[in-house]
Amino acid sequence: MQTQAEKISAAKEMLKACSICPRGCGVDRAAGERGYCGMTADVVVSSISPHFGEEPPLVGHNGSGTIFLCGCSLRCAFCQNYDISHHANGRQVGTEGLVHAMLRLQQIGCHNINFVTPTHYAPQVMEAVHAAQREGLGVPVVYNCGGYESVETLRLLEGFVEIYMPDFKFASSDMAQRYCTAPDYPEVAKAALKEMQRQVGDLEIGDDGIATRGLLIRHLVMPGGLEDSKRVVDFIADEISPNAYVNVMEQYRPCGEAYRHPEINRPLEPDEFRRAFDHAAARGLRLA
Repeated sequence: MQTQAEKISAAKEMLKACSICPRGCGVDRAAGERGYCGMTADVVVSSISPHFGEEPPLVGHNGSGTIFLCGCSLRCAFCQNYDISHHANGRQVGTEGLVHAMLRLQQIGCHNINFVTPTHYAPQVMEAVHAAQREGLGVPVVYNCGGYESVETLRLLEGFVEIYMPDFKFASSDMAQRYCTAPDYPEVAKAALKEMQRQVGDLEIGDDGIATRGLLIRHLVMPGGLEDSKRVVDFIADEISPNAYVNVMEQYRPCGEAYRHPEINRPLEPDEFRRAFDHAAARGLRLA
């Protein structure tokens, strides 16, 4: 079994011909080349703060300690954080900066450390978490990602992450190709969710209502996407866990480059969300 130090070393080696995410673009990010994600190995952060807009088991009374990372390996056309994911508006921080941020968020009472869009920075996140834990970090680490994850990278992350919070965006490869240029998204995400479930299991919530460990899955209902949403829900119930904790989300709005796709260049209709939510409830999932 690999030690944490060995896992960090292996992950950092993957940056040299980058295979951190399923894009496998092969550039030398360690030498300053930019990957499909738009980033080198230098960590760029958009914001660091307590966040109260996440799911209740993460937020509690004091908030989820979010660290919004810039760049993205999925780059959805409709991204609501388009300026962060596509334009990488932020500031560069090193490992020491991330460690300081985590310890500070813990100090002010945040219930967890929530890395938002960490996929392309997995080695750097691992290194910072390891260092922060040696300096007293004791709250759970949340890996808040898009679901487009390499199983190889996820296996290296085992032991660094207590709570995985992936999106499961599409069951349709056509939708994934149209909006993310990732036709393999459904199969990649399915394998990733199974690996996450193997590592951490169903979401565990303490008597205080705060999550301590496990898998929390998000699914954003898309305009015209009801049948796809049903397929997503059915996969989770049938192949992940009938006790999975799922947030079926209704906050879609046309952002980023959604205007290029007329079928999603509109708000979600209430009935579209209701029918998707009702299907998830009928399958008996734990719903946020």
